[in-house]
Amino acid sequence: MAEEIAGMVAWLTGPESRFATGAALTIDGGANA
Repeated sequence: MAEEIAGMVAWLTGPESRFATGAALTIDGGANA
C-alpha cells in the first residue's frame, strides 16, 4: 500500500496531473472498486 500512496503522490506533484482539479482520489488498493 505504501507504494500505491507514493505513486499517487508522485503523479499528483507531476505535470501529468495538471488537468485533475477538484477530484477526491481514493487510494485503497482496489478495495472500493
